[in-house]
Amino acid sequence: MSDAPIGVFDSGVGGLSVARSIRDQLPRESITYIGDTARSPYGPRPLAEVREFALEALDTLVDQGVKMLVIACNTASAAMLRDARERYSVPVVEVIQPAVRAAVSSTKNLRVGVIGTEGTIRSRAYNDAFAAAPHLELFTQACPRFVEFVESGDTTSRELFAVAEQYLAPLREHDIDTLVLGCTHYPFLKGAISYVMGDGVRLVSSDTETANDVYRELVSRGIERTSAAPAVHRYEATGDSADEFMRLADLMLGRQVSSVELVETGVITLPPAR
Repeated sequence: MSDAPIGVFDSGVGGLSVARSIRDQLPRESITYIGDTARSPYGPRPLAEVREFALEALDTLVDQGVKMLVIACNTASAAMLRDARERYSVPVVEVIQPAVRAAVSSTKNLRVGVIGTEGTIRSRAYNDAFAAAPHLELFTQACPRFVEFVESGDTTSRELFAVAEQYLAPLREHDIDTLVLGCTHYPFLKGAISYVMGDGVRLVSSDTETANDVYRELVSRGIERTSAAPAVHRYEATGDSADEFMRLADLMLGRQVSSVELVETGVITLPPAR
């Protein structure tokens, strides 16, 4: 079991930021990544639909024999984390709590911002997670267009900075000192976001914090990989074009992704969300 791969899931390619951080911290671990590109983006979708799609993808990873699941999508984490932890016997790591813990530890003036997709912000998942730190003031902002800038490879255009100014101005007015990047696409815009927010605001990125949790889970459970053979990194997508996944992966990671397999997830019937 310890030599089985870590399964990483995202609605598309944003979760590659999490997979990259896991590879950086755990270079001996094998990874199987699945991006639900056929139904991406999840952000504008109803949470009940996201829940169904995400669990279908996680079922596919479990069927492939992964030893751990990483939900590298904030919207999916908000929609079905409890379902996943009840449904699967392998450990499940997600992206919201790790970022919240880091933000709580980081803030000095107790004013924290969160940016994310419309679905993540609408779910109030971060509000619920920060409820354990009632001494903090929390300010949230949906930034839906950031995903399209990342996926077009645009990190410096005037249009990007104009949109970022519009999205982030309310958070600057609230004088936050810590900003959670609540979407796994957003680390690829760290430069632009930091430029607009200023040097006095620390950015908390879910990719790095989630990789830290993956490391702790593996070591504490004694399931870190022991094989001397090279790690294997597999990338799968549910869409009809491996070329499009590769194009986006090249934009975001360079040449770390050498090939992509197209897969179909199974259709499942779920009880109503509780």
